[in-house]
This record gives sequence, C-alpha cells and structure tokens, in this order.
Amino acid sequence: MQKNNKHIFNIYCDESCHLEHDNHLAMTMGAIWCPLDKAKEIFINIRKIKERHGLKRSFEIKWTKVSPAKQEFYLELLEYFFQNKSLHFRCLVVPDKNKIDHGRFNQDHDTWYYKIYFDLLKVIFNPDHNYRIYLDIKDTNGGEKINKLHEVLCNKEYDFNRERIEWLQLVKSDEVELIQLTDFLTGIVSYNSRGLNTSATKNLLAKRTKELSGYQLDKNTLLKEDKFNIFIWSAS
Repeated sequence: MQKNNKHIFNIYCDESCHLEHDNHLAMTMGAIWCPLDKAKEIFINIRKIKERHGLKRSFEIKWTKVSPAKQEFYLELLEYFFQNKSLHFRCLVVPDKNKIDHGRFNQDHDTWYYKIYFDLLKVIFNPDHNYRIYLDIKDTNGGEKINKLHEVLCNKEYDFNRERIEWLQLVKSDEVELIQLTDFLTGIVSYNSRGLNTSATKNLLAKRTKELSGYQLDKNTLLKEDKFNIFIWSAS
C-alpha cells in the first residue's frame, strides 16, 4: 500500500525483562516489519499453520509455550518466516542490565528505555517509507509511554510533522499474530545468547534458526542485514 507515493510498512514490537529491577539480567527487544499490504495475508497464513497442527486460530504463539508436543508447529512457523520475503526481523539484546550506568549519562531508566527503542528501530526506518508501529500492552502506564516514545522516535528521525512515523499503537498480543511471532523469534535469540540448555525442543529451534539465518545468534550481524538482524548492546 502507498501513501503520497510512499510505501507503508507495519512494525510489530515486543520486549522482555525491560524493567530496571525485575531480577533478570538480560533484556531483549524485537521487531518484525512487513509491507502493510502483505500483513493480512501473513495473518491468514499463520492461522492456517496453527490449524494444520491441531491448534485453534486463537492459540497465542509464545516462546514460553514452546514444548515437545508443539515442536513441529514451531518448526514450520520458523520455516515460514524465513521463506516469506515480506517478513523481516531485528533483535536487540542487552546481556546485563546491571552494567548500565544511568548516572554517567545523566538519565533515568525510562529515558534509557526510549534510547534503546530507537536503537532497535533506527536500522529499520527508511526515508522513502512510512511506518505504523504496534507494541504489546505491558502495563497500565502504556499510554503515557507510547506517546513519549512516538515523540522521541519522530524527533530523532526529524519527522516533526509525524508524517513518516504515522502512529504507535498498543495492541493485545493474543490478537495479533505478528506480535506473537516477534515474541517467538526474540525468545530464540535470547535463549541462545544466554547460553541456556533447558529444553531439547528449544535447542532444536535455536539450531534450526542458525542454519536458516546463517548466524550464530550471539554476535552482531551486519548493520544492514535485512532478514534476521541482531544487535548485542554494550554499555561501554
């Protein structure tokens, strides 16, 4: 779909362990983007994959739900992502939140959070395209945060009229398959980057992702990697 001769892309974002004091060392943020005019077709295809594996269309895809009983479903979902040329993914990993020195940069955790979100998305933004961004609802303060995030992203992109980054919208992940797929792919990168070995099925999914992407998942990819992009954030 085009607007003012510009293609519109949807970006679907999810995050894990983003709070400052949540007893988790690592934080991950992920984003999937695709052309707006391909989104409906992708939603339908994912629902068909669910049905082929005996799951309801309403089944919520989540990394924490990965189990041996659903192994073939998640493998097919992974294959679908890599085969679909309209789907793209980027993941940002903060290996150890304890190393963040907010005082050094005269910032609080919320300010840092917005900076990190920009670091996640800046590689995705193209001046020739417009964007609509969807985020999973995390807490009751979401409305205030999303307005600030929209402001920060637009200012950093010099989009002061909010024409390129058209909107940011909070959505329920259980209703949006591409938020769910973002959670799943982000979970794979996080699991691998933390060196976990808690599930044979998760190990297999991480191994298959390495094969399909051509990356080891624990190091930065090239900045312009367009299909499966990884950025390991460093506090230094």
